[in-house]
Amino acid sequence: MAAEAVLAEAGYAGFTIEQVARRAGAGKPTIYRWWSGKPALLIEIYARQPLDLSGTDTGSLEGDLVAALGRLLAFWRDTPAGEAFTALLVEAQHDHAALEMLRAFLAERSFPLAELFDRAARRGELATDFDLAAGLDLVSGYVWARLLTRRLEDDSRSLSSAARLIARGCLRR
Repeated sequence: MAAEAVLAEAGYAGFTIEQVARRAGAGKPTIYRWWSGKPALLIEIYARQPLDLSGTDTGSLEGDLVAALGRLLAFWRDTPAGEAFTALLVEAQHDHAALEMLRAFLAERSFPLAELFDRAARRGELATDFDLAAGLDLVSGYVWARLLTRRLEDDSRSLSSAARLIARGCLRR
């Protein structure tokens, strides 16, 4: 995909519809016919990458979080998804339409992480007042901070610590 190549080569600063059209050998109107703008192209790049969180059922919320966080950070580090999502987060800070697209996209894509909490609920691990939205925000805040500060390395000690802290706030007492 031309947009993916432009993002990889030029980064967010050089990612323009003009550059994507040039790379694709098409005119800007052709690009706009299929995508409404940069945010839509960034979402397309991200969505084309397969995030696989299968096999993250370790028997505990904390273990599941460690496994899933490690996979998610590797996904962002090893595929174009990390650069695309970072660019989308930046774009959403300046463009209301991009923010709305991001919110809609996240609403569709939260299932893999929500499944971790669903499994924990089925195991009876979660507090009776557990709030799924708040739990997802805790996980998202942690991984987004790592993404935006380019700390995507496989740091199992840090991941284990974060998972333990997040899980402790969610578990039954």
